Amino acid sequence: MSANTGPAPSGRPIEKRSAAFLLLFALAHLGGVFGYLPLLSLLLPIKVQAMAGDARLGLFTLCMVTGGIASSASNILFGWLSDRSVRQGNGRRRWIAAGIVASAAALFAVAEAARPIPLVLSVMAVQIAVNLLLAPLIAIMADEIPDSQKGLTGALLSLAFPLAAGGAALMMDLTSLNGATRLAVAALALAICTAPFLATRSRKTSDALPPIEERAMLRRDLGVAWASRILMQVANNVLSTYLFYYFESVASSASPEQLAARVGHVLTIAFLLPVPVTLLIGRLSDRMHRRKPFLLAMAALAVAGLVVMALAEDPRIGAVAYFTYSIGSQAFLALHGAFAMQLLPSPEHRGRDLGLLNLTNTLPALLGPVLTWQLASPHNFTAALLALAGLAALGGLLVLGVRGRR
Repeated sequence: MSANTGPAPSGRPIEKRSAAFLLLFALAHLGGVFGYLPLLSLLLPIKVQAMAGDARLGLFTLCMVTGGIASSASNILFGWLSDRSVRQGNGRRRWIAAGIVASAAALFAVAEAARPIPLVLSVMAVQIAVNLLLAPLIAIMADEIPDSQKGLTGALLSLAFPLAAGGAALMMDLTSLNGATRLAVAALALAICTAPFLATRSRKTSDALPPIEERAMLRRDLGVAWASRILMQVANNVLSTYLFYYFESVASSASPEQLAARVGHVLTIAFLLPVPVTLLIGRLSDRMHRRKPFLLAMAALAVAGLVVMALAEDPRIGAVAYFTYSIGSQAFLALHGAFAMQLLPSPEHRGRDLGLLNLTNTLPALLGPVLTWQLASPHNFTAALLALAGLAALGGLLVLGVRGRR
């Protein structure tokens, strides 16, 4: 049953999307996340450790930095190209289909890489291919889902991370699988999750341009929101990519395979815990038409978790602190995505503008590893985590600087 959410430029009401559409959209996003999260969080660290030994942090950082550059550029490019497709009447879904094929090929290349340079290049290829899928997909959220459902949709998208982390942990538990087989499973999961969305039909919510004065304010607000998100995402990037090494620094001796399995379980729990909180605040913020109070509360929770992680000397305390951080940061980022989409100044450039906003997800892949390289060692992450806590606190406070939306 549809609901009227306000007049469209043509005078027709903007209808809410069905629950089935929202779930298929969230499932497609899960597919995209499965294309990179198991690789970057668990499978790549193990492959790098086997390949580089004591030089693993250097090779791993190189993979993350070059992959971050490739991800940043490709997301903007494919967002812009999908904008052109929309203007030509072809839509964005064909780009998603191409991303499915390209991601499978890139994951196969990672599995085949036996030396550092091919490994770095294949990780870059994965980042490009996944963004070929995700850039047009996220633009569809701005195109086709009304503002009154964006908070809930953002919360549904956050389900991708616990589910992908759970899948990664399951793959690590199945010791009969080798690295190549695990990457093949990731590619298959990506295709199975994403393909059903290609059968849905496009339906735009509105093509109306805001008034000139409002567009100017929205551009400024989008810049503030951009800065807020990138500061929070630096911490998120460091922890999602270096979590294996963090727990190695505080845990008792364990083999890399054992530690990877434990970290996989921690990731699964840490991604599951934010789900009810994110769904609740997403729905409440839709109903109250206010997102700032929830964003500030979640930022404070994330900062508290980072500080305790920095001071922890026991892996159990570190895990609880990471759970606390994860609840705050994941809820913040999910709600912030809906918040930022309401600040887009032009419907004609949503893919491009979201690609620029996506730099807040990918630039931390450049900033985070550099910060970690300077402040952390394989046996001590305290200074790095305290620095991340300060950046996250500033990111939360910057939300107050947005004037055009509450």
